[in-house]
Amino acid sequence: MSSLIQMTNVSKKYMNHSALHEISLTLPIGKIIGIVGENGSGKSTILKLISGLSYPTSGTVTVNGVTANRRISKVVSYLSELDSFYYIFTVNQAMDFQASQFPDFNLSKAGEIMKFMQLEPQMKIKDLSKGNRARLKIMLTLAREVPYILMDEPLSGLDPMVRESIVKGMISYIDLESQTLIMTSHEIAEIEPLLDCFIAIKGGALLKMIDVEKLHESEGQGITSWMKKNYV
Repeated sequence: MSSLIQMTNVSKKYMNHSALHEISLTLPIGKIIGIVGENGSGKSTILKLISGLSYPTSGTVTVNGVTANRRISKVVSYLSELDSFYYIFTVNQAMDFQASQFPDFNLSKAGEIMKFMQLEPQMKIKDLSKGNRARLKIMLTLAREVPYILMDEPLSGLDPMVRESIVKGMISYIDLESQTLIMTSHEIAEIEPLLDCFIAIKGGALLKMIDVEKLHESEGQGITSWMKKNYV
């Protein structure tokens, strides 16, 4: 079975609000994919649907041919924009807890990322700054050895002075022979050099999905300039 994420005619409504409308996408293994768009455009909803934390109102979402549901976490590592750990834990305890929940959690790799992120293993999460909690979330997400890594605004809370180095470091812990990274971010300029392709969402609808290299070659512009011209 081929490894990919497939969204077919996916719509999602919350009460009377339409979050997504008729989205169809195919996302293969081995790519770094950015999802861009304004607040409320549906970026986070796409990640929640892929991770099985939410379900489409209509259409289908499959991961490796299986309909996305809560059990899809076996092949998906998801970083929420919201904190989702126990604040009474230390950094080490958070790692151990993650390992107890997911057999694919690599403690050795987590330790390497922890050192790169300059996190103190015995520091309690409740005493961490917002930026260090963001680093912790990145570490806990990247240390899982799964095909799909989903990150919702992973740079949120990080000091602008360290974002570039952390983004570059993040990529070094991803095996693009067997993994795909899909991330949403407002910091388009900072993540653009890393992206293989990007998905532009506006008002819950798909504007464009294109390889970044093709965008550069065919239209002579980057994502930021394309967004300024087309996202009005």
